[in-house]
Formats: sequence, C-alpha cells, structure tokens
Amino acid sequence: MTEWRRIDRDARDMLGEGTLWSARDNAVYWVDILAPALNRLSLDDGAIRRWAMPEPLGWVAERASGGFIGGFQSGFARITLDPLAIMPVGDPEPHRPGSRMNDGKADASGAIWCGTMDMAEAEDVGALYRLDPDGSWAVQDSGYHVPNGPAFSPCGQWLYHSDTVKREIYRFARTAEGGISDRQPFIRFAEEDGYPDGMTVDAEAHLWVAHWGGGRISRFTPDGKLDRSIALPAKQVTNICFAGEELDRMFVSSASIGLPETEYDGAFFEVFPGVRGLPTHQFAG
Repeated sequence: MTEWRRIDRDARDMLGEGTLWSARDNAVYWVDILAPALNRLSLDDGAIRRWAMPEPLGWVAERASGGFIGGFQSGFARITLDPLAIMPVGDPEPHRPGSRMNDGKADASGAIWCGTMDMAEAEDVGALYRLDPDGSWAVQDSGYHVPNGPAFSPCGQWLYHSDTVKREIYRFARTAEGGISDRQPFIRFAEEDGYPDGMTVDAEAHLWVAHWGGGRISRFTPDGKLDRSIALPAKQVTNICFAGEELDRMFVSSASIGLPETEYDGAFFEVFPGVRGLPTHQFAG
C-alpha cells in the first residue's frame, strides 16, 4: 500500500503552510503564505475552496467563539469566512515592517504560540510570541532566522520549536504559569536531511517533522531518536496535521517557490501514518 496520495486541485501553493484540522467544520485548512491565500479541504465531499488574502498570512487557528485568528504580516487579526471579513487585533512588531509571521498554533490553555521572521531572511530578528486570550502578547524567545513549529507534548511538559535555517529543533520546558524555560537543543538535522519545518505530535507523544529540502516527513521518539520517515515526491515539505473523526488521517503541505514547475511541488497530500493524532486546540480569545 502506498503511504500517500496527492489531493487533486487546480492550484499549486507557492508556500503552503499552517495545516489545521477543524472538527467543527470537518475540514482541513492551510495557508499559501505568499499567494497569499487560505485553503480549505472539506472531508465531507473533498471540495476545495481558496480565499485570496490581502497580505501574507502565516497561520490560522480556530477561535472557540467562532471564526479564526490569523497571523498576517501586519499582525494578529480575527477572520470570518462566507463572507470574508478580516478584523485587525494588533501588530506585535510595528517597528519591523519587513517582518512577517510564519507559523503558529494554539496550546491546551487556549493561547497562541507563533513566530515572526525577516521576510527577506537576511537577519536573525525573528521571535517566538505568545498571544493570550485577553489579547495581550509577549516575546517568549528571540534570535530566530526562520521560526517553525510549534508543537506541544500531550503531557503538557514540553513545547517544541525550530529555527529552520539553523537546522535545529529546540525543546522548552513548560512552566506552571504557561510560559517556557530552559531551551535545549533537541534534534539536529544533517545537511542531507534538509531543514526542519512544521511539526505536530501524535497520540503516542512522538514528534512528526516536515523536511524542507528533504522530501519527506519523519517521526521522532519522545527522546528525539528517529523512528521512521515517509518519503514524498515534493522537495519542499512544510507542515503536517492529523485530521478526521478518529484523528487517524494526516495531511501535509508543500511549497513550489524557487523550483521549476513540477507535478508535485506545491501540492497538498494525504499521508497514511498508521497512528492517531491529538485534538486541535482552539484560541480562547
């Protein structure tokens, strides 16, 4: 049995990212950061819808009260669909107009964790932020070139985050107050592995990582050892989420930017992982 299938659709993503399972909508969402656009795959009928966005959009997360929160180049904004409406919340980096958000998701407490980066990828000015349900935000870590992740252990003890260009995945200890401490190198990619991109954690506490430039996704044990890899025909694999009623389906995004036009680069995939994932957390704000 093949380990993946391509989701047939008209568009190929320039920079597919931010995969999100919505049990509420029985759908998988993901962004095309540079198009810019938001995509939705309905698991009811396989229909795909694409909404054009006014500026680069790094991620979306569901709001518990309805709709979404999104990370745009200009900052946080609430998003509703049908009809599309975007309501700005605030910009954590008004002093860096050349930066944008890259990846983010909600944790079990209902807070958002997300990274910012220099859009030109020239400086290590990126940061890891936490957006709390009351609308306040604060830097949790800094000095990133291209931040990716985050992912959360099911025990609540660990937060995983990476600096893609540095080929390093970090593990942070979660504090009793909901923050992070004690950043430690956790997984280091070799040159032949490509670069660590988006991540998710399964129900067995294993970390799944997309390989930008490595054409695969990999599963790592809770102590950081490689468990297995699934090769994909796209070179720049970017993000992963579990989906479906039983959380036993997996969807993976990819990017075509910088590559000649091919059948698979920038495609969206379903992968058959043989394990279950964890429920999607929602933003409580």
